[in-house]
Amino acid sequence: MSNVNSVTKYRFLIVEDDADQRELIEQTLQDHFGPGTVESVGSIQAALMQPLDCFDLILADYNLPDGNGIDLLEKLRQHWTTPLIMVTGENVSQIAAESIRKGATDYIVKLGEYLFTIPLTVEKNLAVVKMKRENERLRADLEQALRDVRDKNVQLEHSLKKVEELAATDPLTGLYNRRHFGRVLDQLFSESERMGTELACAMIDLDGYKQLNDTFGHAMGDQLLAMAGRVIAANMRRMDVAARYGGDEFILLLPHAAIDDAKAMIQRIRDEYFQGSGIILRRNEGVTMSVGITTRLMSHPAGGDQLVAQADQALYRAKAAGRNRAVTLV
Repeated sequence: MSNVNSVTKYRFLIVEDDADQRELIEQTLQDHFGPGTVESVGSIQAALMQPLDCFDLILADYNLPDGNGIDLLEKLRQHWTTPLIMVTGENVSQIAAESIRKGATDYIVKLGEYLFTIPLTVEKNLAVVKMKRENERLRADLEQALRDVRDKNVQLEHSLKKVEELAATDPLTGLYNRRHFGRVLDQLFSESERMGTELACAMIDLDGYKQLNDTFGHAMGDQLLAMAGRVIAANMRRMDVAARYGGDEFILLLPHAAIDDAKAMIQRIRDEYFQGSGIILRRNEGVTMSVGITTRLMSHPAGGDQLVAQADQALYRAKAAGRNRAVTLV
């Protein structure tokens, strides 16, 4: 008896209507693979009643009382992956070819000492199936690994985007910070020059913020700054850029906005902030804003930094004039 089964215990199904042939094939397999490895039936119907998933390989005669081996293959083809070897006395190449096309993994002709070839043919088919299943497992593992890599790349991109956003954003107001604003300023100013379009800039300062912060405390001061960020963001267009420039100063860039458009937006921001800050402070009067406004086509700056400097100059004039107003640099 062979030691092929010293580790693996196989299960085989024989479908053979000739009792003598069935017994010979069964004995041959058990001599080679060990006792208790074979189950035998005599018809297609009996084969279909077996738990086919439990078998490692099926050996079927071509001529059966309720059909032929091709019929069996066609009935099993939709839900069966177990290898099937056709074992038959029909030494006809056409039948062998048709059996292989229909899904048989091999073909043995009952001629001469064919019983000696059965164990070798079975071992060969088991090895091929094992290799195919291993390849399928490796393919599935590879596909899963690729999916995992894609998922991790998406997570990484999302994390990097979050990091970039955090690096560019003022955590208190949710607006850009001054460093990131400087990068956007150069880009928008260059685009405005290249396309010959307008670019408005507004510098905003909260009136009396330091005194309010000292009087009501830093927590209240932070609430006032956070509300300023919300009000500014709520009145911006998608193309506009706003940043906390430092302390209680904010700056806006408004592409394609003429001076009247910029002044109208600033007035909305001032009105809404006055009302909202009054609610926070629990008093009738809220916090006012001083604003300096300029545009590229109106003041003809040499670059983005000069545009900001001109808006800052207009803000200085608004403060000098008594605060709580918007001043345009002309």
